[in-house]
Amino acid sequence: MTDASPEPSAEGAAGRRPRIGVTMGDPAGIGPEVVLKAVAEPEVLAACVPVVVGDAPLLAHTARTLDLTCGYEIVRRGEPLPAESDAPLIYHLDNITGTIAPGVESGAAGRAAAEYIEAAVELCGAGAVEAIATAPINKRSLFLGGYSFPGHTEFLAHLTASPECAMAFVASNLRIVLISTHVPLSEAIGLVEKERIVRVTRLAERELRRWGIERPRIAVAALNPHGAEGGLFGVEESTEIQPAVEACRELGLEVSGPYSADTVFLRAARGEFDAVISCYHDQAMIPVKCLSFGEAVNVTLGLPFIRTSVDHGTAFDIAGRGVAEHSSMVAAITLAARLARADEIGRAVEV
Repeated sequence: MTDASPEPSAEGAAGRRPRIGVTMGDPAGIGPEVVLKAVAEPEVLAACVPVVVGDAPLLAHTARTLDLTCGYEIVRRGEPLPAESDAPLIYHLDNITGTIAPGVESGAAGRAAAEYIEAAVELCGAGAVEAIATAPINKRSLFLGGYSFPGHTEFLAHLTASPECAMAFVASNLRIVLISTHVPLSEAIGLVEKERIVRVTRLAERELRRWGIERPRIAVAALNPHGAEGGLFGVEESTEIQPAVEACRELGLEVSGPYSADTVFLRAARGEFDAVISCYHDQAMIPVKCLSFGEAVNVTLGLPFIRTSVDHGTAFDIAGRGVAEHSSMVAAITLAARLARADEIGRAVEV
């Protein structure tokens, strides 16, 4: 993966490995496998001290199956993390009762996955970890477990009482921020409105500065084919997107568009823009997965801490087989570490 994030070089924070909370994800999916494979990688251990938030017996069973040994140190929920640790830590919640069948949706698995997220947020709030990288969850299992959130972004916004959050993806040389996330396409079109575009673009600009990009160049994608061709194929460009771009420029942001979606992502990947604002979920995900499938990283903007995640789902069809690819989990953890360091350096400079 080509590094699309800053690599801080300032003294002090840059030389220290941050602690990154890594949630295990849905225990019935490939989360436990990709997490264990990722935190065993020298690249990850050089970048941070992973704190795996999950179930120790299930992780131990998975490690035996994969023949992985990393000398984990187990800490039970509520106990303080050790002051110093070179090996990965397991923050054990002891919240799985009975048997979790690989590849099967269940309320027990969904509830456990949600509790890992809640515990990771608690660790961040207490300053015990400096960022979170999350393994995938299953939305149906989450619902069966009593949690009515369509995904991580909305759940984390609720847990942190964050009024403005957005989903973003970092893939190769491309950064994309979404106006809407997991909603029907018919509803997503209605969310392409001036005020929402301005809010998301301002949030993206603020977060990109937090990552070390001094003056982000942001492009806004068009909704309709060929940018609507002057109104021939739609009106959203003239009634909502263009006024939003002009409003952002009046605020001093370096924003332009709307640009036809069939070329703007390629232009950004070639370096013309630092980020693209996408009108709906699949408009963003198609270029992300074409350019960097398995190596892209999901980042939640607007939280009080850094949160990254993989670019794939729970892959129930291969869960428990030991064949899952873990490159996206590696990318998510190492990006979280770099952004946490960049954020710490930025805060130190502000002070």
